[in-house]
Amino acid sequence: MHELSLCDDLLSQVVAIARQQQAQSVESITVNIGALSGIEPSLLDTAFSLLKAGTVAELAELIIHYAPVIVSCPHCNTHSEVAANRLLCPTCQSADTTLISGDELILASVALFA
Repeated sequence: MHELSLCDDLLSQVVAIARQQQAQSVESITVNIGALSGIEPSLLDTAFSLLKAGTVAELAELIIHYAPVIVSCPHCNTHSEVAANRLLCPTCQSADTTLISGDELILASVALFA
């Protein structure tokens, strides 16, 4: 379960941000997760519930937004949202695409209590 170590790293970042901003606690943490990231959102949420205990984020809510899979096609010069299991250009059907988004885990925002 690599979600546990990812969540540990995520919480370390959040604690550092809260300390830097001299916040008393964290209200919420928003992350963007791509379908190709290899991260199971429910496992990340479970890991967050376990690891946040005793930290400045103990009462925080984890908000997960899903990032779409977007590819760029050099043949028809388009950017398109595609299914995670079909990275073909929907315009020209080329398989020669470049992944633009969909494989990320991004700490998007942290809401703090002063």
